[in-house]
Amino acid sequence: MANQTPEQTSRDAIDAQLEKAGWVVQDKKRIDFSAGLGVAVREYQTEVGPADYVLFVNKQPVGVIEAKPDTWGEKITTVEDQSSGYANAALKWITNRQPLRFVYESTGVITRFTDGLDPFPRSREAFNFHQPATLAK
Repeated sequence: MANQTPEQTSRDAIDAQLEKAGWVVQDKKRIDFSAGLGVAVREYQTEVGPADYVLFVNKQPVGVIEAKPDTWGEKITTVEDQSSGYANAALKWITNRQPLRFVYESTGVITRFTDGLDPFPRSREAFNFHQPATLAK
């Protein structure tokens, strides 16, 4: 779309990639956790501020995505602390007692992924977002 900020352009690309992977992308103003197996909610409120996306599988929060403009490509790993902060924060409207397991940072071109249950969690490049059914397993 014309006249978009670089971050809006990245979010449009992320939305398209999520939808291609089988996620239902929704805004925080109108959340329907029954819309599909996987629901990605934009700007979901946490105790440390709004996460760009919170991922829900089977109505349970499982992950978070920190979106950045494409210009952040070579420095995307510098926001891992920020995305980890959202993954460890309490979510509004839901009781989550444990950190969210799956953490992504993405520009819409480059995506990094961390699985919090890895023995030594570290981010690595992912070629796309995981499907909800994959994260459910």
